[in-house]
Amino acid sequence: MTENNGLIEVAQAKLSPHRVGDRLFGNVAAALETTSGAIHAGVCIDTGSGTGFCAEHAAIASMVTSGEYAIARIVAVWRDAQGRLTVLAPCGRCREFIRQIDPSNIETTVLLSHGKTAPLRDLLPEWEWPEPEPAVFSR
Repeated sequence: MTENNGLIEVAQAKLSPHRVGDRLFGNVAAALETTSGAIHAGVCIDTGSGTGFCAEHAAIASMVTSGEYAIARIVAVWRDAQGRLTVLAPCGRCREFIRQIDPSNIETTVLLSHGKTAPLRDLLPEWEWPEPEPAVFSR
């Protein structure tokens, strides 16, 4: 648990909300640890054109820039208006993004709220390419 708290603290330290018009940047932060022990972090960027990205994407981009691809643990956090910290599960897009970066990432430990964790495989059902349908459906 202490290791996970440390990763949460890294993410929390990166929170830096910044408003540009009606868009908010940096209000969600993520941190990940690679299988080699390196730590990478990033924040979300919300854009009006749909070209923005989640904090997990930014942390993963930092990791890939450093030449690594396998993620041991990952967490995302958000702080509400009352200052309360919330650990966020990755959205579906982020779950699939994590999986596609390296095949081993299906075993990545995802930090969830209230001290819970789960392997990515449990949060991304039916992730394997299916087998073909039986011959009865063939042409």
